[in-house]
Amino acid sequence: MAKCNIFSWRSLFLFCFVGFVSRPAEAAVKKYQFDVQVKNVSRLCHAKPIVTVNGMFPGPTIYAREGDRVVVNVTNFAQYNMSIHWHGIKQFRNGWADGPAYITQCPIKTGHSYTYDFNITGQRGTLWWHAHISWLRATVYGAIVIMPKEGTPFPFPQPYREANIILGEWWNNDVEEIVKQANKLGLPPTMSDAHTINGKPGPLFPCSEKYTFAMEVEQGKTYLLRIINAALNDELFFAIAGHNMTVVEIDALYTKPFTTTALLIAPGQTTNVLIQATQVPGRYFMAARPFMDAPLSIDNKTATAILQYKNIPNTVLPILPQLPAPNDTAFALGYGAKLRSLNSPQFPANVPINVDHHLFYTIGLGINPCPTCQNGTQFAASLNNITFVMPQVGLLQAHYFNLKGVFTTDFPDRPPMPFNYTGAPLTANLGTTLGTRLSKIAFNSTVELVLQDTNLLTVESHPFHLHGFNFFVVGTGVGNFDPTKDPAKFNLVDPPERNTIGVPTGGWSAIRFRADNPGVWFMHCHLEFHTSLGLKMAFVVENGKGPDQSVLPPPKDLPPC
Repeated sequence: MAKCNIFSWRSLFLFCFVGFVSRPAEAAVKKYQFDVQVKNVSRLCHAKPIVTVNGMFPGPTIYAREGDRVVVNVTNFAQYNMSIHWHGIKQFRNGWADGPAYITQCPIKTGHSYTYDFNITGQRGTLWWHAHISWLRATVYGAIVIMPKEGTPFPFPQPYREANIILGEWWNNDVEEIVKQANKLGLPPTMSDAHTINGKPGPLFPCSEKYTFAMEVEQGKTYLLRIINAALNDELFFAIAGHNMTVVEIDALYTKPFTTTALLIAPGQTTNVLIQATQVPGRYFMAARPFMDAPLSIDNKTATAILQYKNIPNTVLPILPQLPAPNDTAFALGYGAKLRSLNSPQFPANVPINVDHHLFYTIGLGINPCPTCQNGTQFAASLNNITFVMPQVGLLQAHYFNLKGVFTTDFPDRPPMPFNYTGAPLTANLGTTLGTRLSKIAFNSTVELVLQDTNLLTVESHPFHLHGFNFFVVGTGVGNFDPTKDPAKFNLVDPPERNTIGVPTGGWSAIRFRADNPGVWFMHCHLEFHTSLGLKMAFVVENGKGPDQSVLPPPKDLPPC
């Protein structure tokens, strides 16, 4: 293993990445060194210091191949505690490398190091990495590109070239300070000041003409775009003026290809599309702006980048695409309905047919009393009326060493009080309680989980991410889930498989997965504001009886609490 011990006095964290030759023998050795430091970055009309990796915002891309082993050494020189999550990597038996702070590890303290060591097994496609503590992922993120095994082609036309398109958000002020101030007041943090494409807002924002990502294409060529939504709090529409997109992959899983003029991507999700450079040579805007079909305020500004044909001068004005309206629910639902697993002999959709655990979780937002807040109240969020309390010890460590008093395993399988979930707005929290309560599941059992949005305070779309597993989205709908009628409509043949699902506003989504990965696995809303309010929980998947069905021992450098 290569060692990384070089850092400058300005370094915040030191990453060192090494890809290893592993079983299969054709996997190549890949070596990366990541140096994360504070850097003044200019966006909009002024510069501010942000956390960057190798001085880049977004951070560098990790390139690996299916079957590789990845080792990342992180040394923290920041004033903040830090942990890194490798979003979508399954981490078989190896939650120690998953990264969410106080779930699978205690955070890396200032001046200390931790090595993330994991294998990429049975996965290929686009994923991403990001900070997984507080709101630090606002700037600490980057792409993970996993190529198929050597000699294995894509199940779609080979592109001429490819590019990463990472959608994000930008705050003019320090995000951590904004969150602290909001917590003191008992109010939501201020909205972002801009959206970004590859860290740049584009020329539609003041003082941002030079902060625009541009991608050059050649006439007649086909390109693969790996699109990632790294925004903290916004689902986003994305489109390219004059060009259709063919969706071929979501969350590093191949789909049945379909063509669309725009796509919808929730925070945490990835989408790969093919585009053909067959239009009149010119300059065309790529654009992203939020989708919000609930009565809530959002940063509705449009970020832009440029698709530019070769030999076209920069003086040619770009053309803007026609994005769906910000509240276009019909487009959102219609786009989601087109997503289907490829379900080929080589890439089958192994949907669990027989279900061992039927779970029903209601998503609730509310307002609780807060004597220490200047406002006298504070926002809270819950699943099945449980507002999750983060422990002071890593839950995986507590589970592995059988530490008592850290958590309980009595998370309710369904809400304690059934009600008309999406009816008239309800202002009560229906007895919300605080607790670090987990759900215990036997190894290799099958799970069906229905996530139901509610009108407690307001309805809203919620992108939920499950660590440690992919799952199949077997059904979705608007209104209240009907356990008698709706299961008959489930797609059990080729439903989309992914790791993050957008629960529709005032609706529900049903997912199925097999609990074949022992450990403690986080599930949470990927809207950072909602996660901070307690909209999260975790599953404890018990060890199996086989020799390769137990949690691996923890590494020697696991950070202490």
